Amino acid sequence: MPDHPSARRPLKTRSSGLAIALARLLTRWRISPNAISVASLAFASIGALVMLAAVPDGPPGLRAALLVTAAACIQLRLLCNLLDGMVAVEGGLGTRTGAVFNELPDRLADPLLIVPAGYLTGVAWGPELAWSAGLLALLTANIRLLGASLGLPQDFQGPMAKPHRMAALTVGLLIAALCTPLSLDGPVLLITLILLLIGTGLTAIRRTRTLLRDLGSP
Repeated sequence: MPDHPSARRPLKTRSSGLAIALARLLTRWRISPNAISVASLAFASIGALVMLAAVPDGPPGLRAALLVTAAACIQLRLLCNLLDGMVAVEGGLGTRTGAVFNELPDRLADPLLIVPAGYLTGVAWGPELAWSAGLLALLTANIRLLGASLGLPQDFQGPMAKPHRMAALTVGLLIAALCTPLSLDGPVLLITLILLLIGTGLTAIRRTRTLLRDLGSP
């Protein structure tokens, strides 16, 4: 069940005063968890469009502003991911369709936010690198859900689980924004994507090994 403790990602931010206050406010306003989940996808879409607008040959000031806006959209997406579960579980507004709305927007949001960065790297193979990182992000989630479908607790281990991926991309975008006057934003995003690719690949391997071990594979 989506509200089972093992199905929820362990997050320290869930117990923060701000998160609790926002969740209570949304619950009081009867904002459905599903609507919050859809909002997370909306923020991811805006972030993707903003990144694509930050073309390498544009004015540095505009590029920097767009990259910072994209970083903000990532954090708003994560905030929605946090609040939808809190409103559903702690707020008691969960529904049977909640698991669908909880998972599907996430599967779309990850590649939406990762792939556009590849087109800003300034190298010919940047898009392929970003697509690879985006597909690996989907793979890690699929491994987690596969374990759950087999009756195992959901595996949220990293080193590049969703919160880590989004944190790395946020930091990469902010550093890239600072480096736009030197035209180094492309190399910064390239390094960010390489780290995402390696970290997400290791995450997929670790989760697969854990899954096989828990199933009793020799």
